[in-house]
Amino acid sequence: MSAAADQVSYTIVPANEAPWADLQQVVGSCASAGRCQCQRYKLARGESFARLGPEELSHRLRAETDPGRPDAPSTTGLLAYAGTEPVGWCALEPRTAYPGLLRVAKVPWAGRTENKADDGVWAVTCFVTRAGFRRRGVAGALARAAVEHARRRGAHALEGYPIVTTAVISEELHVGLVGMFEAAGFRQVSTPTLRRAVMRIDF
Repeated sequence: MSAAADQVSYTIVPANEAPWADLQQVVGSCASAGRCQCQRYKLARGESFARLGPEELSHRLRAETDPGRPDAPSTTGLLAYAGTEPVGWCALEPRTAYPGLLRVAKVPWAGRTENKADDGVWAVTCFVTRAGFRRRGVAGALARAAVEHARRRGAHALEGYPIVTTAVISEELHVGLVGMFEAAGFRQVSTPTLRRAVMRIDF
């Protein structure tokens, strides 16, 4: 899959089709992403980044993405390339795969009647753009590719939980922005807090 933004064409592949080193090159370029290793919503009750440590967090991400195995039955995200350079990552899989989301009181559940056990609803939870490639449409290209990725794998809907305003610290932007999701075909279905929206596309 490829998408053009700001006159740059990005090639986007499932993470299992990319080398582990490429994924770490992107994730490691952002301090918060490097600490988290995309495990924020994957932690079980009582677990924490401090208790698990960076080695275990990295091990979990590698097991989840199954890099370098194009025949793997599943993976947990997409990697974007500009030419041969890995430049971006987004995490997405069935919403039920995120224990942290299921425990959250407001986002994404406030004001909605949703079956938390419905694994046909997928969620895109995180975007990381490599330092030096930001503000070039990488995350937007990933959001568009996420729609097709989820659709092809049998999802009946895909959700995201972006920031409503850009007046936030940069680390919060890992969830994306409303406009980026709108451009990918999502519609806003709720605003559970002053800062966060629920965006959804149904297939």
